[in-house]
Amino acid sequence: MAGKFYPADPRQCRAAAEALVKVPDEPAVARPPWGGIVPHAGWICSGAIAGVALGTLARGQPPDVVIVFGAVHTPIDIRVAALASHAIWMMPDGSCDVARELAEALERGSELFATDDRLHMREHAVEVELPLIRAVWPQARVLPVEVPVVDRAAEMGRRTARLVLGKGLRPVFLASSDLTHYGPSYRFAPVGVGVHAMNWAKENDNRLLRLVKEMAEDRIVPEVRQNMNACGGGAIAAMLAACKEAGAHRAQVLRHATSYETLARVAPQPPVDAVGYAAVVVT
Repeated sequence: MAGKFYPADPRQCRAAAEALVKVPDEPAVARPPWGGIVPHAGWICSGAIAGVALGTLARGQPPDVVIVFGAVHTPIDIRVAALASHAIWMMPDGSCDVARELAEALERGSELFATDDRLHMREHAVEVELPLIRAVWPQARVLPVEVPVVDRAAEMGRRTARLVLGKGLRPVFLASSDLTHYGPSYRFAPVGVGVHAMNWAKENDNRLLRLVKEMAEDRIVPEVRQNMNACGGGAIAAMLAACKEAGAHRAQVLRHATSYETLARVAPQPPVDAVGYAAVVVT
C-alpha cells in the first residue's frame, strides 16, 4: 500500500510517520500501557488517530516486541490465527525485524496458530502500522498475527501473552482494526444515506467501544457478528485478552471519528459512505 495508503518515498514516509505520532496534548494514562486499538486506513483518513494511540503508548516503557493482531481482509476461510514466515518486513524507509522464534513457539504450542503467508501477502492491516511503530519504537521487533472473527479469538490473545510474558519480554499488544464500514460501497446501509446515517454509523461504533471500555473481550466477537461494527473483531478480542493477561484492567478511548469527519477539511465527502476509527489505550 506504499504510495496509496501512505507515502512511498522514504523521506516523506518517515517524516509523515514521525509527525503523526507526536501527540503532546493528549491526556496522560494513569498506569503503564500494555496495548490498544489503532485504525489502518490511508493515513489521510486515519493516520492522526493511529498516531494518538501509538504516541500515548510511547509514554510507557519501550517494548521488546510489538504484537500486531490484525484484521483479516483476505477472502480465505480460516479458523486459526495466521502467522507469517518472514524474518523481516520491508518499509519505504527501512525494515522491521520479526520475532520469528515467538511465532514458531506459538505454532508448536497451540492448535490455535498456523503459519499461512496467504493471510499476509496482500493484507494492509499490519503493513500500514509498521512505519508508525518504527517511528515510536525504532528498536522493537514485531510479531504480525492475523486473527479471524472466531469464537476463540480471545484465547488466541491469552496464549500469545502467556508465551511472550513467560519469556521475560516486555510486549505491546495492538489491535489493527477499523470500525463500522457504512454505506452502499460497503453493502451496509440499514438507515440509508445522509447525515443521520453518518450519526447512526458512529453510534454503531459506540456499541462496540462500550464493550471495549468494559474490557469484555469475550463479548467482542458476538457484538461484531451481530452489528458489523469492526473489520477486526477477532483482533480486538485478542488484544484485550492479552492485555488483561498482562495485568491491564482499563481501556480509554482517546479519539473516535469517522472518515466522513476526518476528511471534512482536506477532501470533503458526501454523507454516503464512512468508516469508523478509534484510538484506544489499555492500561
